[in-house]
Amino acid sequence: MAKYGDLIRKARETDNQEDNKPENQISEKPESQINQQPEEEVNLCIKVPKSLRRHWAAEAKRHGITMTEVMTKALIQRFGKPDNQQTR
Repeated sequence: MAKYGDLIRKARETDNQEDNKPENQISEKPESQINQQPEEEVNLCIKVPKSLRRHWAAEAKRHGITMTEVMTKALIQRFGKPDNQQTR
């Protein structure tokens, strides 16, 4: 497990040395945080290989975003929003 901690630590050091945000960094909040009256949040559970999850978690931390933000944006891009949330 120490090798992942070292990997994350090195990635953070590299990010701290850069003054500008990476172009691919997602800075928008999940939809539930944008709405004035937040909707109840629930878990969305998927099964993925452990090695991929570790890689994605490290990359998300390195870029300063959460996997929730990434997955929410990807799902909205792929499937859109319900008709009653299109204007938000």
